[in-house]
Amino acid sequence: MARVAVTGAAGNVGRETVDALSTDHDVTPITHREREGLDSVILDVRDPEALMEAFEGQDVVVHLAANPDPDAGWESVYEVNIGGTYNVYEAALAAEVDRVVFASTNHVHQMYNIADPARPETLAEGARTVRPSDPPRPDSYYGVSKVFGEALGSYYADRYGIEVVNVRIGWLLTPADVREKMDEEPTVARYVRAMWLSPQDCRQGMRRTVEASLPRSPLAINLLSANDDRYLSLTEAMRTIGYRPRDNSGMVVD
Repeated sequence: MARVAVTGAAGNVGRETVDALSTDHDVTPITHREREGLDSVILDVRDPEALMEAFEGQDVVVHLAANPDPDAGWESVYEVNIGGTYNVYEAALAAEVDRVVFASTNHVHQMYNIADPARPETLAEGARTVRPSDPPRPDSYYGVSKVFGEALGSYYADRYGIEVVNVRIGWLLTPADVREKMDEEPTVARYVRAMWLSPQDCRQGMRRTVEASLPRSPLAINLLSANDDRYLSLTEAMRTIGYRPRDNSGMVVD
């Protein structure tokens, strides 16, 4: 049993992560404010002292707290996504945490196949395959902030020996949400089909990032369902952490 702190525990991915880990691990949810139905440590990731106190005695930190809006302005992502991630790594180092799982995003690579550069969540036809090792091509300030977070993790892994998993998360939606979004314009619907991450695949994948032995660190993987229309490679996630996605957007919308 590992002791796992989860920042951003009240978000969609956060709640799935807490549920996935709570049966076999000692989980400490961390939220920005009080949330109904969730017993959590309340703090702001911009507060380094509070983070250090929360991480004391933890084995793993899953860092999900961020402004996830691809249309967010620079100041917002700078304070929370960049400054907050720095604080998380410094606190993890001070608390001698073994592993940090960093919630990155598909938006670090989205410009490879975007339909409209001014609209991050669109996808062109005939998208090329993109692997985790391909150079970043972020589509937004949000994507840029996650490229920074991955680079920061590489620094802490190489210099201090912290195990780091950079998880480029797809779009977590219920099957009903996916079907509803098929009424959007074709470039948006195509993006949804490519990037879908089902709740059960999310739970399994996040659990594996915490429990799997890592072949190397830092490790970068994509986390989405086994969608027929995906362009982000899942091979690395399947081989390195044993991820086995069960869902497919093509089966949901057909």
